[in-house]
Amino acid sequence: MTFKLDSAERARMVSPRGRGQAHASAASSAPADIGNLQLFVFALFFFFGGITSLNDVIIPKLKELFTLSYAEAMTVQSAFFGAYLLISLPAAAVVRRIGYMRTAVLGLALMMCGCLLFVPASSSARFEMFLLALFVVAIGITVLQIVANPLISHLGLQSTVHSRLTFAQAFNSLGTMVFPYVGSVLILGSLDTANPRSLAGRALEQYRIEATHIISSTYLWLAALLAVLGLLVWAHRNHLREEHAGGSGWREAVSLLRLPRFAFGAAGIFLYVGAEVAIGSIIVNYLVQHDVLGLGQEAAGKHVPFYWGGAMVGRFIGAYLLRIISPGKVLAMSAATVIALLFISSHTSGVLSGWSLLSVGLCNSIMFPTIFALASEGLGSRAASASGIIGVAIVGGAVIPPLTGQVADVIGLKAALLVPAICYAGILAYGIYARRPALLATSH
Repeated sequence: MTFKLDSAERARMVSPRGRGQAHASAASSAPADIGNLQLFVFALFFFFGGITSLNDVIIPKLKELFTLSYAEAMTVQSAFFGAYLLISLPAAAVVRRIGYMRTAVLGLALMMCGCLLFVPASSSARFEMFLLALFVVAIGITVLQIVANPLISHLGLQSTVHSRLTFAQAFNSLGTMVFPYVGSVLILGSLDTANPRSLAGRALEQYRIEATHIISSTYLWLAALLAVLGLLVWAHRNHLREEHAGGSGWREAVSLLRLPRFAFGAAGIFLYVGAEVAIGSIIVNYLVQHDVLGLGQEAAGKHVPFYWGGAMVGRFIGAYLLRIISPGKVLAMSAATVIALLFISSHTSGVLSGWSLLSVGLCNSIMFPTIFALASEGLGSRAASASGIIGVAIVGGAVIPPLTGQVADVIGLKAALLVPAICYAGILAYGIYARRPALLATSH
């Protein structure tokens, strides 16, 4: 797919061979349009990051309400991130057919529908219905992520793509910092303190309906905000004029896995998302332990923003560092630091143990955008297909958290940190491998 900005000069993009020059020309001739479009993309990052991070607040509450084990509670992440496995490649095909802006509206509409499904989920008081609602929300987020990453890459110079992606991800982190805090107050702090294990039959069902009502109310507000954002994006859909291409199907996308740098990068995304989500999912339960911080659920939930907030701060710092240091080296150093922090957290107690785990967010900051950009280097017009494959790799968020939960059920939460530590070791290896710039891949 090629596209152009609807600037005053209406610079045309007619030659696929000259896409790089056309993008640069559009960037220089229509700064106002680029700025407006970047604002919309930043808003997309903010919302899909924030709504994803709400899972970290919902998991401990659903675990309590439905008396689940850690492994069972982590199926929330399996349902959510499983959408990436099923939807990423079809979403990339939709982008090629109808364009970035219209696909973004589709993604927002799907997220809104998923949020509305929390109403019947609350009425039924069935765990499976919550999984269905989260799955539909995740379908919309998957579509948005397939749009947002390559789009922000094209809205500017290729020489600053690593920095620009990291800066955009900072808005993702801003959402992941704001949403869990608000969710902790509304969801963890406003619910009844009765023990579901002491209830049975109709009394238990009624308690679950009442306790989950605040969850559905929270998601109804989110549905309204998503509707407003969707209307704004739709109103600006023609600010990015695109020439759609129907080819470049899933076979061409899968063929990218024959490129070692890209395949290793896709594996890195799998490991990173899985590890990041696994840690975020256990933070509340980890901090309430008596040998860590010994907090109540609401207080522990209010600490989740420190994890995601660290990622936000780190991304603003990383946007600068990636301009002066090799991205591969920055990635390797960050992964090594995380491994050290996980070791400290699992082998200490009290404040040191808790804040070592929360500090992982700061080091996570640059990982996703850096791995994405390193894996996509030199792919040229195949970037949309690459985004689809990398979207599939996000399914690591459906695999690693349940595995971490199973280990936690057997040997405890602290020992379970070994699972994400192994994932970060793989990311460290990729940073070393991809420390040098890639050559331009042959497009076919």
